Amino acid sequence: MDEKFNYVLKRIFKSRWYPGILQWPTAIVFCVIIFQMLFGSSSPHDNFGTAMTWIFWWSIIPLTFLIVGRVWCAICPFAMLSDFVQKFVGNHRPVPRFLKKYGIWIIDFIYVLITWSDHVFGMVEYPRGSGVIMLLITTGVIFSGAFFERRTWCRYLCFLGGLSGNYSRSAALELRSSPEKCKTCNVAACYKGGEQAPGCPMFEFPKTMDSNASCNFCGDCIKNCPNDSIKVSLRMPTKELWFIQRPKVAEAFLAVIIMGIVFVQNITMLDVWAEAQHYLEIFLGTDNYAITFTVIFAIAMAIPVLLLYITSWISSRINSASTYINFARFGYALIPLDFAGHMAHNLFHLLAEGKSVLYAGMAMFGIHVQPSSTALLSANTIEIMQFTLLFLGAIGSAYTAYRISGFNYGPQSNDPKKQAIYSYIPYVILIILLTLLNVYIFLLPMSHRA
Repeated sequence: MDEKFNYVLKRIFKSRWYPGILQWPTAIVFCVIIFQMLFGSSSPHDNFGTAMTWIFWWSIIPLTFLIVGRVWCAICPFAMLSDFVQKFVGNHRPVPRFLKKYGIWIIDFIYVLITWSDHVFGMVEYPRGSGVIMLLITTGVIFSGAFFERRTWCRYLCFLGGLSGNYSRSAALELRSSPEKCKTCNVAACYKGGEQAPGCPMFEFPKTMDSNASCNFCGDCIKNCPNDSIKVSLRMPTKELWFIQRPKVAEAFLAVIIMGIVFVQNITMLDVWAEAQHYLEIFLGTDNYAITFTVIFAIAMAIPVLLLYITSWISSRINSASTYINFARFGYALIPLDFAGHMAHNLFHLLAEGKSVLYAGMAMFGIHVQPSSTALLSANTIEIMQFTLLFLGAIGSAYTAYRISGFNYGPQSNDPKKQAIYSYIPYVILIILLTLLNVYIFLLPMSHRA
C-alpha cells in the first residue's frame, strides 16, 4: 500500500503540470478576494473576500497542514508572485545572515502583531482593513523576490509559513530521500536545480532533511533527482516531534504563544467579554479599547509561556537538563494540543457561520438572501466536535511529551524508564491543565464573526 501510494504521489509531483495546475486557479480566486475586500461591500457578512478568507480558508488551512504538510505553500499565490518577480527583476542576493538567525523570531513577532492589530483595529471585520493586510503582504513578497534568492519570504518572514512549519511537523505525510542512494550522489540537483525544475525554493537539501518544517512539497527535488531517491510516504502523525535533534527555543516559543493566541480569540468572542472589559476599564482607569485589550492580550500570551517555563524548571530539577533546554524540547509537545485548540476555535466559525460564504458569493452577483441562520450544524454538534478535537489533541501532546522524555532522558539514567517518566510527569500535568482551560472556555457561549 505504501509503495503504491508513494508511486502515485511521485507521478503527480513529477508531472510538468504540478503545481501550476493548482497555482493558477488559486491565484485567480485570490485576485477576486482582494478585489472584493478593497471594492466590494463594506459589510463583512456581505463581502465575499472577508467571508472566504476568514470563515472558510482560515478555518480549514490548519487541517491541511496536519494532513499533507505545507502543500498550501506550493500553490500559495504569494509564492507564485515571488517566483514571477524573481524571474524578471530578481537580484538573487543571498539571504541576510540576520534573517537566517532571527527569522523565526520575526515570524513570531509578526504573528502576534497581526493578531493584536486584528482586535485593536478590527481588520477582520473591516473588509478594507483585510485588503490592506493583503496589500502589505504583497508588497513584502515583491520586495523579497526582487532582492533575495529563492523564496526568502516564505522561509524566513511569512507568519503563515511559521504556523504551517510548526503544524507540518505533525503531518501524516513526509518527503524524504533514501540515504543509500544519496551517499554516492555528487550532483546535488535536488538543491541546485536541473533541467527539469529549479532548485529547492525553500533552501532545503533533501539529502540531509529530517523535518517537514520547511518542505512545501513542490516536487522540484523529485523532478530533478537523477537517482529516483526521494519518496513521499505516510507516517504516524506527531512522529517527527518525538526525535528532534536540535530543538529551537524560537520554534517552541511559537508553539506556546499559539496557545495564548487561541485563548485570546476565544475570550474576545465570549458573551461575557463586554462585561469583563467593562470591569477591566474601571480597574485600569481608562475606556481606551487598545489599552484594555493589550493588557488582556499580554496576559493571555504570558500565561502559557510562564506555565511552560515553570514546568521546564521543575523538570530540570529531575533530569539535570537546563530550564532552557527543557523549554525548547518540550515546547514541541504542545503542538498537537495547539492544533486541536486552533481547529476547535475555527470549527465554530466554519460550521456556525459557513453559509455566509455562500450568501456573500451570491451577493457578489446581485443575489441577496435574508437567511434565518448561517450555521451548517447545530451548536451541540459543533461543541461535541470541539471537545473531541481537544481530547485527541491532549492525547497527542501527552504521548509526544512521553516520547520526547524517553528519547532525551531515559538513556542518561541507570533506570531509563524511571528517569523518563519522572521527567514526563510535570508536562502531562501542564497538558491536562491547558486542556481543561480550553474546555472551560469552549463551554461558554460565543458570538459569531459574520
